[in-house]
Amino acid sequence: MNYKAPLRDMRFLLNEVLDYPAHYASLANGADATPDMIEAILQGAATLCEDVLAPLNLSGDQEGCHFHDGTVTTPAGFKAAYAQFVAGGWQGLSFPTEYGGQGLPMSVNVFKSEMMGCANWSFNMYPGLSVGCINTILRYGSAAQKQQYLPSLVAGVWSGTMCLTEAQCGTDLAQVRTRAEPLPDGSYRITGTKIFISSGEHDLTDNIIHIVLARLPDAPQGTRGISLFIVPKRLLDSEGVSGARNTVVCGAIEHKMGIRGSATAVLNFDGATGYLIGQLNKGLEAMFTFMNTARIGTAIQGIAHAEASFQGALPYARERRSMRALSGKKDADQVADALIWHPDVRRMLLTQKAIAEGGRAMIYSAAQLADKMFNAVTAGDEAQAKMLDSELGFYTPILKGFLTEMGLEAANLGMQVFGGHGYIHEHGMEQIARDARIATLYEGTTGIQALDLLGRKVLLGSRSRCVRDFTATMWQLAKPHLLARGPLGRMARSLAARALQWNVLTTRIMLRARTDRELVGSASVDYLMYSGYVMLAYFWARQASSAAALLANGKGVEEDAFYRAKLQTAEFYFARLLPRADGHHRSALAPTGSVMQVEAAHFAFDY
Repeated sequence: MNYKAPLRDMRFLLNEVLDYPAHYASLANGADATPDMIEAILQGAATLCEDVLAPLNLSGDQEGCHFHDGTVTTPAGFKAAYAQFVAGGWQGLSFPTEYGGQGLPMSVNVFKSEMMGCANWSFNMYPGLSVGCINTILRYGSAAQKQQYLPSLVAGVWSGTMCLTEAQCGTDLAQVRTRAEPLPDGSYRITGTKIFISSGEHDLTDNIIHIVLARLPDAPQGTRGISLFIVPKRLLDSEGVSGARNTVVCGAIEHKMGIRGSATAVLNFDGATGYLIGQLNKGLEAMFTFMNTARIGTAIQGIAHAEASFQGALPYARERRSMRALSGKKDADQVADALIWHPDVRRMLLTQKAIAEGGRAMIYSAAQLADKMFNAVTAGDEAQAKMLDSELGFYTPILKGFLTEMGLEAANLGMQVFGGHGYIHEHGMEQIARDARIATLYEGTTGIQALDLLGRKVLLGSRSRCVRDFTATMWQLAKPHLLARGPLGRMARSLAARALQWNVLTTRIMLRARTDRELVGSASVDYLMYSGYVMLAYFWARQASSAAALLANGKGVEEDAFYRAKLQTAEFYFARLLPRADGHHRSALAPTGSVMQVEAAHFAFDY
């Protein structure tokens, strides 16, 4: 399957919907992000992804990673491709120039990461984990730590990981047992085993910088007693060069359902030398810098797999012939009509397209918030940074939870378009579905994202203010079109109704939760999915509004066809996908007893 970067759609969002040129002009670090510079980056990333990374996707899945005596070898071609990635300076796009980066806004890295993830998600995992490592050191590292680690990480010659999970704990980090014992020289002896460590061991870089959660012997119990440490694979000498091997050993790599070209390691820390980053017993707060980066990165995985599956399914639907269309022959000179003439096939293709293009708009909008927050932090404007962090925090669980669920659906639909051929490895469609499956699991399952959204962000964090603020934005978009005829008017009226419904739903849950302690848990996933469908409706209405205005001005035959397709896809979304929100609305308000009344003992297998 060939990958083609969706540059036209990306340009539509950047220049005609979200006005990225004005956004970059408003940023302190946006002066170099001119339209010409952004276009050059998009073109360069597209070439890397189409010509270098995409051809390794199927073969990397077939071969997988190799483990022998503590060492991991990546699939054939990965090392050479990574060398090209480093030579192109791609890792440093959005990092400060003082550490060798190009100093561009954070969103520029999002555009590149989307293309890389769509072309070859397994490969994208290696530099992708480093981004969170870099951000954590930038935010919490000492001046010396920044000088020691960031130049090589930003250049891509070193890579990074995050090491949270242990055999007895995944999400519940209060159970972390890895020990950190202080040493006289100010370093720490780190002992314990971490599992499911993406990019934990590989042959792409000389050194791997692990960000590790551990607990001091006298630390408080629970999450309040966790600290964060930098533990390099190779210790640095007095010149800052990688030297002796630290006592961090890869004990195994996982045999996985998907993303087989990405090494997922078991790491044994046997008295390894580590260095405190941030404050003692405040490690979880610092780790969330890494986690939020990873969660938005995982949301990108949702749209990447939707896009990849759509790109595989569309040409197949145009070429494969089966039966005649219900309304009569469409390809009269052929033995049968192409699949694309059948309404149900179109339903599947349009669902994929709506997920990929709508989700892209959601992520690109969130990336603008991240740009603004970074500038506020850099400028020392704590109040503005806090406000933007809260707004981005509202987006994050919806992006991660909703878009990965939708990306998995889109991947499965791609297989369905192919029929039995979709189940065959050589076509690449089943690989997309296998690769997509992990996205709803790691960096917090959909259920965890839902609890974060409803419990922490909506009810406790803001007392529903975040919902009121976003629905006010929905109303502002809908208001000018409420009395209009045609598709824009229908979408505007639907959007306004959903804005009211979202607020009422939130209030009803908030009131009931006062007397029903289990309600948040029983309603949270339906609430998240409802929120996702409504938020996606807003971004489709926004695209439709821009497309209608551009279509009215007349841009030429090819451009007008693009804008018409935008309007038509938006109509499809409002007519066919947004109504799913009603089912989630009803389920979120269902009595908690429907979930909790069955006694645990009755979940038995002795039938």
